[in-house]
Amino acid sequence: MLAFGLAFLPQARGAPTLVDNVHGYTLVGHQLRQFGALVFDHGKVIRAGDAVVLRKAFPTAQVIDGRGKTLLPGLIDAHGHVIDLGFEHVRIQLSSTESLHAAQDRIRAYARANPDRTWLLGDGWNQVKWKLGRFPLATELDAAVGDRPVVLDRVDGHAQWLNTLALHAAGITRDTKDPVGGRIERDADSNPSGVLVDNAMDLVERVVPQPSDAERLTALTAALAHMNSVGLTAVGDAGDTAKDIALYKQLADQGRLTVRVYAMIRDTGDDFKALSKDGPLIGYGNDRLSVRAVKLFADGALGSRGAALMAPYSDEPDQRGLLFMSDAEMESKIQTALKAGYQVNVHAIGDAANHQVLDGFEAAYKAVGGRKLRNRIEHAQVVALSDIPRFKQLDLIASMQPTHATSDMNMAEERIGPERLKGAYAWRTFLTQGTIIAGGSDFPVESDNPFFGLHAAVTRTDHENNPEGGWHPEQAMTLLEAFCAFTLDAAYAQHQEKEIGSLEPGKWADFILIDRDLFKIAPADIWKIKVEQTWVAGEKVY
Repeated sequence: MLAFGLAFLPQARGAPTLVDNVHGYTLVGHQLRQFGALVFDHGKVIRAGDAVVLRKAFPTAQVIDGRGKTLLPGLIDAHGHVIDLGFEHVRIQLSSTESLHAAQDRIRAYARANPDRTWLLGDGWNQVKWKLGRFPLATELDAAVGDRPVVLDRVDGHAQWLNTLALHAAGITRDTKDPVGGRIERDADSNPSGVLVDNAMDLVERVVPQPSDAERLTALTAALAHMNSVGLTAVGDAGDTAKDIALYKQLADQGRLTVRVYAMIRDTGDDFKALSKDGPLIGYGNDRLSVRAVKLFADGALGSRGAALMAPYSDEPDQRGLLFMSDAEMESKIQTALKAGYQVNVHAIGDAANHQVLDGFEAAYKAVGGRKLRNRIEHAQVVALSDIPRFKQLDLIASMQPTHATSDMNMAEERIGPERLKGAYAWRTFLTQGTIIAGGSDFPVESDNPFFGLHAAVTRTDHENNPEGGWHPEQAMTLLEAFCAFTLDAAYAQHQEKEIGSLEPGKWADFILIDRDLFKIAPADIWKIKVEQTWVAGEKVY
């Protein structure tokens, strides 16, 4: 066992807590260290090391028996959508459906169980998983529910499936033009067929009833509880409104914010202008809430062919995806945020979108500076090989989600072909050049379980170990690299590496106890790990 940290005198700090009989792991720098016991007080780590030594050093400590379990720092998801995760509990869920018919059955059953809901909302459908070979139709949704409007988000959140009543409620007809950065799917006669892609979703969103403040609070607390149950103690919330941030403040003030939230303000519009008047909010409520980043969107998603590509889609030669704004608009928004002292995190999936964002950062740095704000590209999913070195040149963090690779492997090559795939989900290429990867999931697009992400990062297989040997295994991470991505590197990407991400002296005592040893089990079994306890600032929250 390696002891580390300074031995503070226990009597100087009252009666601390000692968790012993554990197989503990943490990072010191980027080196893995083991320990048998952890001591903390007033919510912060005092020391980790040998259990016998620490019992002698802290004779008045309250002792908790770890029962031989593995203890890790709390895991961090650098990119999720918290309230959306909470709403999953009350809306139609289609992510596990394997066919259109199964989805129709589930929608029909939900409608019967919820006769008082005037609009039916849900998410998780995936026409690729259904092997449909096309987008679903409004008439197919009508067959399940025809008496109320229905709006269902695609699994990636970048397309919506509507029934006929929802199309009518939104006023969408054959004469409705595609908005910039959006597409209305149409039939052979140019009539809307039932799917809206990216910015076209705004056409229906403006008529969908908005959840009440009480419903939003319920969703948020449900999401926090679920994140705690899978071992998350901190999250980057990617795209918050002023209302969201007000709810976080409320929970922090009440001592109910059980996950540390790094909030990214959605865009540089009115909410940003209001929230940024006094500058970034850092470490609110004992580091439970920070608001020091802006989230921008460059394009859509690969599965809905909204990701912006330099050349046409391999499986749809008349489409290149959708850029959400011009180069000048992108550069202007980046500059606006950087000038105000906010980190800029930009969603970019396709190679054209990544190229636009790289150009935008390069121009913005020359105009207003801001290079040291640890700016990020979120997803960095398909990047031209010539653009990957620019991440390092521009000091950009690649905020990537390992489970996207294992979810997309059934259609990625079909969408972009083998040549462009060389720069897609290219974790090893980024790591080799020294680019930091912040690990995340993009939940609820994917599961919020970070052990699913660790498994995908290391094996590049699904939970049935397919494909054998991994999908493009040359781009896999080592287990230590993946662990860093979901702990210390995620913390760094949130300007919080001095407070969280490891169990070093002076940092918050955010840790988890799990049912098996992450560093000794077969990589194929990582996704099976169960969390038994979650602690935040020395308090058990799960």
